[in-house]
Amino acid sequence: AVAPKPAGAVHPAPLTVGAGPDDLATWYLTPAGPVTAPMPPPDRRTLDQVTFLTAHNAYANGVDGGFAPPFVNLFPNQTRGIERQLSDGVRGFMLDIHQTPDGAILCHNSCTLVSRPVALWVDLQRIVDFLRSHPDQFVTVFLEDYVDQEVLRAELARVDGLADVLYRPDRTGVRENGWPTMAELTATGKRLLIFTDRTRASDAAGGVTRDTFGVMYQREWTVENYWSMGSGAGASDWSCYSRWYDAGTTLPLTRTEPGFRPLFVMNHFRDVPLTSTAGTDNGKLADRARRFCEPAARKKPTYLAVDHYDRGNPAAAVAELNTYTYP
Repeated sequence: AVAPKPAGAVHPAPLTVGAGPDDLATWYLTPAGPVTAPMPPPDRRTLDQVTFLTAHNAYANGVDGGFAPPFVNLFPNQTRGIERQLSDGVRGFMLDIHQTPDGAILCHNSCTLVSRPVALWVDLQRIVDFLRSHPDQFVTVFLEDYVDQEVLRAELARVDGLADVLYRPDRTGVRENGWPTMAELTATGKRLLIFTDRTRASDAAGGVTRDTFGVMYQREWTVENYWSMGSGAGASDWSCYSRWYDAGTTLPLTRTEPGFRPLFVMNHFRDVPLTSTAGTDNGKLADRARRFCEPAARKKPTYLAVDHYDRGNPAAAVAELNTYTYP
């Protein structure tokens, strides 16, 4: 049996077995190698079968503009701008938005003392423009969201052509029928999926939910592992457990529903984005996904989120995962 979850716990309690409380032995789960199947042909593979390279804190790159207060800005998570990330094959973008008099602005921790920060609508416009010129591509945006609903709505309204590409899984029967094929998404032109880490409950008091204007509540559509592998240097923690497991929330990585499999966001980065450490970690991405995170979630990662995506060749891990499906 699994021991009760301690108050305030942020990960599942240890697995213990025995005849009673005085006769317990701790079991440690070891990595496993599950049986997989070949990836279906391009016209038949569904969104949840595909893996996408994802840039953690994609805006924190020091190229497009300021992203953090002094000293914090000495540690960018990426070193290439959003347009270059798109051309390099990044298809998932984790963005932090903070509310200022200018709207929803991309900043890490705070926008105070940040020089030339970038507005959310600017980076979304870059993505929409890319999708216009690449009609066979699909992009996902993850918002760490610190803005009011109406501020976010107004920000999205500034993006030319957003409605043409915005994908609404809440309106297309995904929960009943599963995710569409990539070919179907391409045919409809709906190739931009936007998530917020806010919850429906947190928006209810304001009377407007974000999905009414096309921003999906991430916890309703995805599962996600805990975000940190440890500090910026030294040994890394490869254990894979849900980010959303605390005293008030239980969303296990294994969560599924009849006819519906949540997308799996696999985080693979540390507290401090040191370039050399990220390069080493990224070189081990496929191994951790196969031996630790896939068995823990019983599904293949849809998004592999990394710092310094240009180090350690995480694109090779994405390519490898895109050769098979998980049962």
